[in-house]
Amino acid sequence: MIKRLGLAAAALLSLLVSMLIVPAPAHAAVGLRVSGTRILEANGNAFVMRGVSHAHTWYASQTGSFADIKALRANTVRVVLSGGRWTPNSASDVANVVSLCRQNRLICVLENHDTTGYGEQSGAYTLDQAVDYWNSVRSALTGTEDFIIVNIGNEPYGNNNVSAWTAATTNAITRMRTLGFQHMLMVDAPNWGQDWQFTMRDNARTVAAADTQKNTVFSVHMYGVFDTAAEITAYLDAFQTAGLPLVIGEFGHNHSDGNPDEDTIMSQAVSRGLGYIGWSWSGNSGGVEYLDMVTNFDPDALTSWGQRIFNGANGIAATSREATFFSGGGTDTTAPTTPGTPSASAVASTGATLTWTASTDAGGSGLAGYDVYREQGSTDPLLGSSTTNSINLTGLTPATQYQVYVRARDGAGNQSTASATTTFTTTSGGGNGGCTATGTVQSQWSGGYVVQPVTVTNSGTSGITGWTVTFTLPAGHTLAGSWNATVTTSGQTVTAKNAGYNGTVAAGGNTSFGFQVSRPGGNTATVSSYTCAAS
Repeated sequence: MIKRLGLAAAALLSLLVSMLIVPAPAHAAVGLRVSGTRILEANGNAFVMRGVSHAHTWYASQTGSFADIKALRANTVRVVLSGGRWTPNSASDVANVVSLCRQNRLICVLENHDTTGYGEQSGAYTLDQAVDYWNSVRSALTGTEDFIIVNIGNEPYGNNNVSAWTAATTNAITRMRTLGFQHMLMVDAPNWGQDWQFTMRDNARTVAAADTQKNTVFSVHMYGVFDTAAEITAYLDAFQTAGLPLVIGEFGHNHSDGNPDEDTIMSQAVSRGLGYIGWSWSGNSGGVEYLDMVTNFDPDALTSWGQRIFNGANGIAATSREATFFSGGGTDTTAPTTPGTPSASAVASTGATLTWTASTDAGGSGLAGYDVYREQGSTDPLLGSSTTNSINLTGLTPATQYQVYVRARDGAGNQSTASATTTFTTTSGGGNGGCTATGTVQSQWSGGYVVQPVTVTNSGTSGITGWTVTFTLPAGHTLAGSWNATVTTSGQTVTAKNAGYNGTVAAGGNTSFGFQVSRPGGNTATVSSYTCAAS
């Protein structure tokens, strides 16, 4: 989120001369670190962010906000900083922010806002310039790896040339490590953070591999692009399947580009053990004042958005746990108890539902979830993971016997012993598989429109494992972007095939995708019909 306050652009100031530093060798992460899809503290306990953003760079005098945010039970605050696009935050100012974070027992995500909308918005900085800034304030960050996360650059690309994001982000991570930073790093998606072209999603593995400390977390911002439960769950599913760490680094309850589904965002984050950070504490203007959580920085004047995120269902007050670093929490080495024997139901040609008696955890880090494996000799493949004592398995092979078992894991990464196995055989398939597709024009303007969702419904009597939707663009219209589908064009004909994570649809079930179209000014036509084929 860029602050829309109509402030005059500050004169650019020269960055401090970088210190000459001997490149640090590759070694294991210290402090906060990544473990698979999760974030762990240095003592091995799991940490899940529950916090809000604070626009410190524009409101540097509002230092009392750290205590106020903590009093409402947040465990994280994301702090907006600038290296010169706005009034720069010096090393001494950053040191004071760090002190406030520790004093108020908050994990702090420090983010450089200068990069917001690069390539589309005038005055935006490159990620390379953001690294220069972090180097200039490095003295304020040394030794803070237990409670400080460095968010290299906020929303570092707009909607132009987003393919450059991968190389730019990889280079930024490499430079940060070469300069000696040992902190957990956070990287934002392009497309103003919303990744609607899936550049971050599809290249995250490459970016993660560039970090010599394997300690980079990915951050998606959820506003109007994420206005349906299907879009939210599909995006989160993709990172979970890839085994990569993701946080919802910004989201709101409303936005000028659409109405985010904050209920699903928050409930999915809680059920999956993912962190979320809402935008923002106070000080928004320029038409987005509705994103203020409190009025005029007054913690006793919660807005409707503030009430929702702090005190509502799946909100901060109900789900936030303070980092054990601040209370001297010890390492959890006690594994959870063994789960009960799984029971199979709703067995179909490509899926089945498993349930089992829940485990308990006495080690202090809390029960984090379960992993379901297939018994298959020396190597047992992981079939899926769940945060509850049930799972809907998908992508199975028809007419195949499966012998499965479950292991529980806690917040420190300890795994239980394996449950007893159960055996089931998928059906051979058959029945009548078919699908239909209907599109909804979400918004339109003189030069284009957004169709979201295109709802794909399984109209048959058995599950399907893939779908293809075709439609024709009116004359003069061109496809500007798409999400939740693999899309190709031939002339005016568009073919949308399911992505790897949303092809399996149960009989009577549905999934969705969306797209954006450019059209000649004054033209009011839109796509009006769709055909669907199932596989």
